[in-house]
Amino acid sequence: MTSLVAVTGATGRVGGRVARRLATAGVAQRLVVRDAARAPALQGAEVAVAAYSDTDAVRRALEGVATVLMVSASESRDRVAEHLSFVEGARLAGVEHVVYTSFCGAGPYATFTLARDHGATEERIISSGMAFTLLRDNFYSDVMPDFVGADGVIRGPAGEGRVALLAIGDVVDAAVTILRDPSLHRDTAYPLTGPDALSFRDVARALTQETGRKVTYVDESVEEAYASRASYGAPDWQVDAWVSTYTAIANGELAEVTPTVRDLTGHAPRDLRTVLRSLTSAM
Repeated sequence: MTSLVAVTGATGRVGGRVARRLATAGVAQRLVVRDAARAPALQGAEVAVAAYSDTDAVRRALEGVATVLMVSASESRDRVAEHLSFVEGARLAGVEHVVYTSFCGAGPYATFTLARDHGATEERIISSGMAFTLLRDNFYSDVMPDFVGADGVIRGPAGEGRVALLAIGDVVDAAVTILRDPSLHRDTAYPLTGPDALSFRDVARALTQETGRKVTYVDESVEEAYASRASYGAPDWQVDAWVSTYTAIANGELAEVTPTVRDLTGHAPRDLRTVLRSLTSAM
């Protein structure tokens, strides 16, 4: 059974939806946000302010909390340091259990550069002495429209590789299940995927059919991928992340389909077309 649960990222896509679901279920929770004015007003929810990088603020925000949902911070050069600071604050506060939104194949040898960041965070959580549950999410199907350029083309060096795209809604469902009874999920890593592994040609076809906009996929070489992104003026670490999104798929590291969403939630994972349909209807 649950005691006080802290939810980070409560103004975002994952944490916010989890917080609303927990409030509906009557779970006592504390929303940890950077800006109290932006925190959702939820019945039975306290609000605490802390940035991940401020260990002391995190410790104060998490005092009295048994379990925390640690939603990974926004992508940045300093994200690993922010994560490690948060984990230390949670440990000092006496948190018993950390539920962390990680990434599929997280570890030091992952092709996707940000999966290495998640691996470093996992290592610190595991060595902290706190119980843990790691949600190793695949890439989100909800963001596939963002991969399409202004010309209706998805470009990247994914070849014919496949990816088991995951709906954000299924991450939320899994997290809520775990947070309502964390003791059943101690010291466990859950690989979360969608129901099938798709190539980017499949993704382009689904986008075309569900949005009514013609979308195609162009397979770039790695060199072409870096060149086509040079005009954005993004820092090297960000460009490396963008390109390795595709090369990780080309290498087959994100193709495995797991039954974990169904096992945790009792329902089948949402497929890409279902997600795209819901995005279109929400517009």
